[in-house]
Amino acid sequence: MTNVQLQSDERIDQLFSQDIQIIQSASVFAFSLDAVLLAHFANAPKGGRGLTVDLCAGNGAIGLFYSQKSSGHITEVELQPRLADMAERSIELNHLDERMNVLNIDLADTLQHIKGGSVETVLCNPPYFLSSETSQKNPNEHLAIARHEITTNLDTVCDVASRLLKMNGKLFMVHRPDRLVDVVSAMQAVKLAPKRIQFVYPKVGKEANMVLIEAIKNGKSGGVRVLEPIVVYDQDGQYTPMVHQVLYGE
Repeated sequence: MTNVQLQSDERIDQLFSQDIQIIQSASVFAFSLDAVLLAHFANAPKGGRGLTVDLCAGNGAIGLFYSQKSSGHITEVELQPRLADMAERSIELNHLDERMNVLNIDLADTLQHIKGGSVETVLCNPPYFLSSETSQKNPNEHLAIARHEITTNLDTVCDVASRLLKMNGKLFMVHRPDRLVDVVSAMQAVKLAPKRIQFVYPKVGKEANMVLIEAIKNGKSGGVRVLEPIVVYDQDGQYTPMVHQVLYGE
């Protein structure tokens, strides 16, 4: 096993379905189900090659999970040094150093490091909440930046994704259903055409609390497919078979 150093507040978690280990910290950042479901939702291009960029990468979870589908290079873009460092050590932990790297930069500067029009796939789990929303921001700065549009926003994320992508390259994003109109508008403004949408429900009878969206660079408008919904928990509070399979591979 790689001798990766952990800080005092860190632990190693495992996504059993993929044999991927990730360094997590409750006091800084830990991935949740939205990261796992986005990596599951994202289709790798035929052959699995080509460059993938994970924007707002956090501790690198989505790129690490997606690495099992793709044989191409994956670049993680993360603003916060502590999270970028966690992502780098997780890459080392999984012996993916030759296929993955981390850019500890502002997302808005990504095009200074990666050539525009060179990317096959962009993955993104952006901050969900508007910075101006009256909802209480987390006093933990790491979590506040991850959840609120403090250092970036939807328009910037979509603009950078569009400029990175090749013609017909794909963006895969997870967001909140109450911002779906904002997401689609931001995508369409930069020539990203939504093509697949899948809602995630915590339980039957509850409102959706996540939405997964695939958009194509320079795709024609129309032809949007709304997939069968994902329901996370059954009536007994257990994971449904589909979610259990994604998490545990059984």
